Amino acid sequence: MTSGPWTVKYTDRETMLYALGVGLGLDPMNRDELPFVYENGLKVLPSQATVVAWDNTILANSGVNFIMVVHGEERLVVHNPLPYEGEIECTGKVTGCYDKGAGKGAIILLETEIRDKATGIKLITIGMTIFARGDGGFGGPAGGGPEPHKLPERAHETAVAYKTLPSQALIYRLSGDRNPLHADPGFAEMAGFPRPILHGLATYGNACRAVTEAYCGWDPSRIVEFNARFSAPVFPGETLETQMWQDGNVISFRTRVVERDVIAINNGKAVIKD
Repeated sequence: MTSGPWTVKYTDRETMLYALGVGLGLDPMNRDELPFVYENGLKVLPSQATVVAWDNTILANSGVNFIMVVHGEERLVVHNPLPYEGEIECTGKVTGCYDKGAGKGAIILLETEIRDKATGIKLITIGMTIFARGDGGFGGPAGGGPEPHKLPERAHETAVAYKTLPSQALIYRLSGDRNPLHADPGFAEMAGFPRPILHGLATYGNACRAVTEAYCGWDPSRIVEFNARFSAPVFPGETLETQMWQDGNVISFRTRVVERDVIAINNGKAVIKD
C-alpha cells in the first residue's frame, strides 16, 4: 500500500511554531534557543520532518481501529538538512505488516520519503512503527518491527531536563496532528487516559532538542539519524529528563517523566557528525 506523492509548502512560521511546540523558546532571553523561534538566522530541528510530512492516508484507508492505535517507534535518517521554509514532495508506503494474533494486535511499518520539490534532492526518510492493538488475527505473517537499540549498561553521562507547559499538546497539535486524544478530555477517557496526553512526537522532538544541546553545540545539522521507541504516555505539564550516553558518533538516550519516574522514550539512538 502506498500514498502520494503529496506536496507540502511551509514557511518560517511553521518552523517556529514547531519549535515552540516541542518546548523551545520558553525563556526569551536564552540566546541558544532563540534561533529556533526567531526568523533572524532560523535553525531547524530534524525532527520537524515528522510533522511537515504528516499524512495519515494509509492508516485511514487500512481499516484499523484508530482509538486502539499506538505509535510504537519513530526513525529518521537525514540525507540533507530540512530547510526552514520551502516546498517538499512526499511519498509514503507500508514496508511491513505483522499479525501478533487474535487479541494481541498487529504491527504496521510505514516509511515516508521527503524530497525537495524543485530539485528532487532527497532530504529525509522517516520510518514509523504502529501498534494496532485491536487488529490482530487477520492471518498475516508473524514478526515485528526492527530490533530496538540497546542502551549502555553503565550510568548515563549527561541529562537535560525541560518542564513542558500544561498547554503543550494544544500548541504542538497546530503543527498538523490534530488527533483529539491530545485535546479532548472525553476522547482521551474513551482511549483509557484520565486526560489528554502529549503527542509522542512532541516528546520525540523534545529529546532531539536535548541531544542538540548536549552533544551538537546547538547545531541541529549535525544530527544524521534519530530513532526512538515510545514506552509510556506523557501528560502536558510534566518534566521530561533525557538521559544520554556517548559512544563515538552514537548518542544513546532515553527520556524519563520526572514526576512519575517512568520512561516515556526508550532505546533511543542518535548518530551525529563530527
